[in-house]
Amino acid sequence: MRGVTYSMNVSLDGYIVGPDGNFDWTGPDPDVFRFWIDEIREVGVHLLGRRLYETMLYWETADQDSLDDSEQEWAALWNPLPKVVFSTTLSAVQGHARLASGGVAEEIERWRAEPGEGDIAIGGATLAAEAAASDLIDEYRAMVYPVLVGGGIPFFPQDERRVDLELVETRTFGSGVVYLRHRVARQASPQD
Repeated sequence: MRGVTYSMNVSLDGYIVGPDGNFDWTGPDPDVFRFWIDEIREVGVHLLGRRLYETMLYWETADQDSLDDSEQEWAALWNPLPKVVFSTTLSAVQGHARLASGGVAEEIERWRAEPGEGDIAIGGATLAAEAAASDLIDEYRAMVYPVLVGGGIPFFPQDERRVDLELVETRTFGSGVVYLRHRVARQASPQD
């Protein structure tokens, strides 16, 4: 069964964007970018909220001549990747994307039922909060940047629900960015 992952850049104080909506503190780091390229290879479908979809539209139209080799590699992986966009305000999407016809739980069930490989990746804190509330996220993957932004959109949902996690992987980059990968610790049922 396909796993569901939630991966985002996050400030040390836990926000994916600052109070002004800005995320310029996630500035270019070639090693981190290479890591994201390798991670996207493991994704079979990407579920996105509207804001992240609109941010990532850049790659759909980026002029290939102005991209460096790693950016061209990212675009070559990202553009054909199936994407499902959750929005109540968009009437159409571009590229290899479609608007979600149901909720995140229905989409995840649908993708898990279809044959295929690769993770079901979730991008966007609001969408991840909805999936987390239904206990659908299998792994949390945070790329933690050494900055305090003081507020904004939190990485973790604030639903007052305890979720035990197991550390799977860590990696520290020369820029001070730290990758943390945690798996949700699920209790085995008596039938297992």
